[in-house]
Amino acid sequence: MGFVRSVRGTRGARGVRGVRGVRGARGVRGDGARCRARDTGVMRLTIFWERMSTHFGAAYADSFARDHVMSELGGRTVHEALDAGWDAKSVWRAVCRAVDVPAELR
Repeated sequence: MGFVRSVRGTRGARGVRGVRGVRGARGVRGDGARCRARDTGVMRLTIFWERMSTHFGAAYADSFARDHVMSELGGRTVHEALDAGWDAKSVWRAVCRAVDVPAELR
């Protein structure tokens, strides 16, 4: 049969130094103190596309990203801006301003 190796909790722990496993994923240091979350200024593309899909719907998010030219992105579409090296957070903020995304979804 074999066995299944569990890697639960290791992905979220990478951002916390000196903490391994589930404790790091939950934001708890090794001594039990809570870690403060901070905005590092980086947004992963997976988070960006999740937010686009949440706001526009899966099908329209891609259509909007391919067809809507935005002046805040230098006359580019979302896809062109991301391909040109714009960071996802800046592109998301431009989208939020262009279509008035509610503050709780930003």
